[in-house]
Parts: sequence; structure tokens; C-alpha cells
Amino acid sequence: MGFQEFLGNERIVTALRGALRTKRVPHALLFTGARGVGKFTLARMFAQAANCERLPDDFCGECATCQRISQLADPQTLLEQGLAERGESADAATVERVPLILQSHPDVWALVPDPVRLKSPVARPMLRVGQLRAVQRAAYFQPMGRRRVFILDGAETMRWDVANVFLKILEEPPGSATLILTAPSPYALLPTIVSRCLQFHFAPLPQAAVEKILKEKTDRKPTEIKLAAQLAEGSPGLAIEMDVEAAAQRRRSALRILERAAQGHGFAQLFSDTSALAKDRDSSFEHQIGVFYGLLTDLLELTSKVKEPVLRNAPLAKELESLAKSVDSAWVLRAIAGFDELYVGARRNLNRQLGLDALAASLAPAPSRASVTHS
Repeated sequence: MGFQEFLGNERIVTALRGALRTKRVPHALLFTGARGVGKFTLARMFAQAANCERLPDDFCGECATCQRISQLADPQTLLEQGLAERGESADAATVERVPLILQSHPDVWALVPDPVRLKSPVARPMLRVGQLRAVQRAAYFQPMGRRRVFILDGAETMRWDVANVFLKILEEPPGSATLILTAPSPYALLPTIVSRCLQFHFAPLPQAAVEKILKEKTDRKPTEIKLAAQLAEGSPGLAIEMDVEAAAQRRRSALRILERAAQGHGFAQLFSDTSALAKDRDSSFEHQIGVFYGLLTDLLELTSKVKEPVLRNAPLAKELESLAKSVDSAWVLRAIAGFDELYVGARRNLNRQLGLDALAASLAPAPSRASVTHS
């Protein structure tokens, strides 16, 4: 029991243990990296180690404090309880007045993007001002144990005007509390927030490590384990919760969109594909864009003539190699820049399908774009 259970990113674990051992714990940490790579898990472990009754720089997992905080290992249960207590028909005012806070110990809070309702959640959950104001009030309370820890999972979902509420806490940090933000990238947050946090970036785990975790924690068949590990791109949490066939289908659909865009014809079918992708409620739009990034990364390696490329989407190697023959690195970089703009636009409520359609059309060869414009 303890930090040794956490696989991968050993340097981050070593740094956190050193901070606890020397009692020089930062007031704000920023964990960045892909979804499912372990950011929330390590934040919860840090909260246990910061309050363990037996160990100064690790957690025993057996004392009463460790056991209570360990309930955050399954945040979905606490989330469902919180939504049920607030009521399924909560209006906007109630959502802010009764913020969603996951808490199994007085000194440790976890905030997750609020889906508002359990039965019919909103399409884009986000951290809300009510949650941040609750942290703002509670951060300065003296801890019952050694240290108060506030985990803000999905910090990138804060609207930037709302994020200013959180910035006030960082400008006058409490001495006995640590705030841990998780996000896919520091660029998804206000620079003024990022500059006030000690940053740690979580690298993807090797495929073999992901397969090991899947063998230990799931009862999947060996072939499913290998495919899930490949599709998860180094994120064990994503691999565990993954519907393997659905994930594979999303990658095939995304690749088909790139293929049609590169060919510059078949726009009726292309727009039908983008429509289906934009309406997919089983996967967030940000995750869907991440699928495109993975495919484009593979294409960039192939078009750049990298020796022995290591493809993220190995099951689609043949299709990717075929597409790489009809595009060049400049096309791939243009596509990546287009998805960067689409990601930013999605945060500003850009119509997702129209954004995808415009991007796909812009990637078509010049003559085809002209024919579409005049049609």
C-alpha cells in the first residue's frame, strides 16, 4: 500500500514525497496530461499521504484517515450521491447555491465538472462559480488533520471569467492548504493561474505497463487487452473504462473524414460523417478532437519519413500508410492547426458540426475547394 501502487511517472511521485518529507508543500499544483493517465489518482494519493496518521511522506492505507480519503478512488459513487441529494430538477440557481463537492473526509475536497443532473446530464459539464466560491471560503479553515487538500479535476472546464474567482485564492494562498488542478494542458488555463502553480506533466505509460494494469484490474481477453492498450495511447484509466469496439469505430470514422478531406470529393458523405461525429453523446467533443490528433501525429511521422515510426493507431497502420502517400507534412500541419482552432472554438460554443465541415473542406485540394465554393 502507498505510492508504490502508482505506476509510471516516478519522478513526479519522488518530487511529491520529497515535498512532504521536508514539509515544503506547495500551495498550488498543476497536473497536466492525457485523460486517464493518473492525474486524479495521484492527487488523491497525495491527499492521503499529506494526512496519513502513521507516515510522513507516504500513506499506509490502513489508518482511519487514509481509509476515508480512499473513498475518492471511486468518485462516481460520491458524484451520484451529491446529485441525488441536490435533486434531479435543480435549476441554475440551485446548482450554484448547492455546489457539487465530493467529500469523504473534512480536510479533503474533490471538485469535478458538474453534470447538473444524473439522469439527463448536460452535454458539457463544467466547474461552476458556486464550487469555486465554496473552495474560496473553506481554503482558509484550519485543518482537522495535517493539511487541507482541494482537488479541482477538469480545471480546464472553468469559464475564464469564473476562473478569476479561483485566481484570488492563489494570489493570497492559505498556508495550511494545497490546491491541485488537473487539466490536459497548461494552455487550457489562464496564464495567470498557471504561473502560480508548480507544474507536473504526466507522460503516457508504455503499452506494456497499460497491458499489465488491464490484466490486474479487468477480466478482458488477451486480444481485447492488447487492443485497448493500443487505443488508450498510454492512459490506463482510459483503457479500463473503454468500450473497445466503440473506440476503434471512432478512430475509423475519424480516419475516414481525413481521407475524404484529402481526396477533395464525396462531400455529401463527408458532411454526413461529421454530422454523426458531432452528435455522438457517448464521447466528449474534446476527446473526439484528441482522436484526430492521434491520427495526425501518426501521419506526421509517416509523411516525415521517420525511420521505424511507432504508430499510436497501429491497427490502422495500412490505412494510415495509404493516406500518407496522398498528403505531405504541410497538409498534416495545416490539419493540426485547424483542429487547434476548432478546440478553442468549441470552448466558445462554436457550432461543432459547422466547424468540422469548414475544417474538412479547407483541407481539400485547391481545385476541389473552388468547385465546392461555386456549387
